[in-house]
Amino acid sequence: MGFTVAIIGRPNVGKSTLFNRLIGERHAIVDNFSGVTRDRQYGVSEWNGKTFDVIDTGGFVQNSEDVFEKEIRKQVKIAIEEASLLMMMVDVTTGLTDFDEDLINMLRKIQKKVFIVVNKVDNSTRQLEATQFYSTGFENIFFISSVTGSGTGELLDAVAEYIPEENKSEIEEQEALPKFAIVGQPNVGKSTLLNALIGEERNIVTDIAGTTRDAINTRYKLFNKDFILIDTAGIRKKASVHEDLEFYTVIRAIKAIDEADVCLLMIDANTGIEGQDMAILQMIEKKKRGVVILVNKWDEVEKETNTIKEFEAVIKDKIAPFRDIPIIFVSALDKTRIFKAMEIALEVYQNKTIKIPTSQLNDIMLPIIESFPPPAVRGYYIKIKFVTQLQSRVPAFAFFCNHPKDIREPYRNFLENKLRENFQLTGVPVHIFFRQK
Repeated sequence: MGFTVAIIGRPNVGKSTLFNRLIGERHAIVDNFSGVTRDRQYGVSEWNGKTFDVIDTGGFVQNSEDVFEKEIRKQVKIAIEEASLLMMMVDVTTGLTDFDEDLINMLRKIQKKVFIVVNKVDNSTRQLEATQFYSTGFENIFFISSVTGSGTGELLDAVAEYIPEENKSEIEEQEALPKFAIVGQPNVGKSTLLNALIGEERNIVTDIAGTTRDAINTRYKLFNKDFILIDTAGIRKKASVHEDLEFYTVIRAIKAIDEADVCLLMIDANTGIEGQDMAILQMIEKKKRGVVILVNKWDEVEKETNTIKEFEAVIKDKIAPFRDIPIIFVSALDKTRIFKAMEIALEVYQNKTIKIPTSQLNDIMLPIIESFPPPAVRGYYIKIKFVTQLQSRVPAFAFFCNHPKDIREPYRNFLENKLRENFQLTGVPVHIFFRQK
């Protein structure tokens, strides 16, 4: 299960700025007005080799104070339920407000890890003032400045310590099975696909977007195949994540990607691949999962001679540079090619766990490198002497050479393409590292 950190607190204490620091992107709209983060943000953070999901529960200000405070309380309740660790942010310049006290009282009653993060501590006077927050009685208190980033390293170190090492002991047999998550936007036909595969109405399927509220795990044991299917509710476009139920939905979908080995990303043939589909694909890649793209509702599209080829070319163009992804045109309603889709997903799963003997890697890759060596840098030649596969969740390769830091991105892409041409790596991200020989 993915480890989830939720940042909570009243508006304008700096939650979004901290969120951006943690995930390393300028993601939320940050401004000095109270309540500018209009929707909840979610991203992935990596620290000390551990990965975790981050949720920024933004305050959305409504007309009256009390409604607005009620909204924040509601979000905090959801965050408490869904997150593994909570960061309660407070502002040293205002001290503890009544509303902060109120949220802190909520947090005292729960069994989960709570960090109190005191923001805007950027000089020695404020450092002194910040000690008042020890009165909250929580043991984990961090003084930071989310604008300059001071103190965030210690905060991340502490988070990383609480993330458990991945343990494989749970329910061995279930654990050993491949897990496929069906992901995509609402109403693209995820539940219809699940029902078509297992032949029973597991979910309530109606035409209203977002009727599947939760991730449902189903074991599939038919035709000598055995795997787990994780069905998720639609991942919503962020602008429409209004309802709290939708908030659950997004977190659950992200958790499902965390749990899966291969993600079946469903897109609608009528709309083609959209920005939100790209966002989901990037998240799958970031989390190093295998992926198969299913173009659903293909039965509804007017066909001409080249339709599939043209449609596929458009998708491959949009998803570049990671083009090596199987694309299958299906109709969950008519059960067209859905079993083929599962076979391809199992192949991608095999590709993800591929182990290539070192001798074979060197026999194939070294002659290619000799014919097309990396470009010389500052007058000296770069020589790659040896290749080996690393132990990793996805195929990862180390190329040993004399000047690892001088190999540029285009050559890395060239090597990746050659690996893909010579070995079964379709549908999985490939990682390449250059090491000093």
